[in-house]
Amino acid sequence: MTPREFTASLHGVFGFPVTPFRSDLSLDLPAHERNVDEMANHPFCALVAAGGTGEVYSLSPDEIEQVIATTVRVAAGRLPVVAGTGFNLPLGLDVAHRAERAGAACLLALPPYYIQAPEEGLFQFYESIGKASSLPLMVYSRDWAVFSPQMVARLADRVPTLSAWKEGQGDARRYQRIMQYNGDRLAWFGGLGDDCVPGYFAVGVQAYTSSISNIAPLLSIALAEAGLARDWDRLNQLMQRYVHPLYALRERARGYEVSMIKEAMEMLGMPAGPVRPPLMASRPQDLTDLGAVIEDYRKIADDPIVNELNKAASRRMSSPV
Repeated sequence: MTPREFTASLHGVFGFPVTPFRSDLSLDLPAHERNVDEMANHPFCALVAAGGTGEVYSLSPDEIEQVIATTVRVAAGRLPVVAGTGFNLPLGLDVAHRAERAGAACLLALPPYYIQAPEEGLFQFYESIGKASSLPLMVYSRDWAVFSPQMVARLADRVPTLSAWKEGQGDARRYQRIMQYNGDRLAWFGGLGDDCVPGYFAVGVQAYTSSISNIAPLLSIALAEAGLARDWDRLNQLMQRYVHPLYALRERARGYEVSMIKEAMEMLGMPAGPVRPPLMASRPQDLTDLGAVIEDYRKIADDPIVNELNKAASRRMSSPV
């Protein structure tokens, strides 16, 4: 497939595995193997290795390559793997080369870690990463990497492999304008969080990336399926019962979007370990409150709405295109 044909094939939800660490903060690849193997049994459209939820910013290039290679090996063709890169230009290029060598199917380019980049410098950054491999390029527009509709078009003109856009600003109004201006030139994905699912699918994304996929794959698949079907009633029921309580806890401190997910995984018997600095562990009271929220997650497999939507997702994924 061409880069654009590949990204056009991705609908629903991306699994977004954390990167497990041991108590001494060393990389725990056996735990990662276990988690990826479990996630790859679900009908995600792809897995993202060493992305934001995977703490890519705290990994060395060697560790990033190990995480990507392990994800590709364990997924074993069940799901394609999207690999994170970014940082600065030398590291971004190095990781792009490593990701292609490790068998990734697509690159996810996070913003460069210089917040005052002018437009031309920003474009050169993405252009260089895009030309570093033959893989499709997905830009993650978050934090200070803010684009207008016209900027997205100009960047697509310059980067032939650019084939997907992941929104991380949480600005549905701007994103809708970007999508309408550029049409089907790129694949459009939601990337800020599970709590943005209604807004993302309302403006027409074809998939979103889910951190909840680590603790409740059935729920993240159900959210995406309801969004794709514009089934706002059932989607809002799931948001109210499961998503909003968890995200209210995640908003209590910066970095909780990862540490809370890892803590929840441990509560549910899945290996995750601690977060690396500059993130921090969850505070005791917040952990107590998380435990109460997770009690509802233990019952997700019995939720009739979740089960019906997962059956619909399985039918959709197995239907011939």
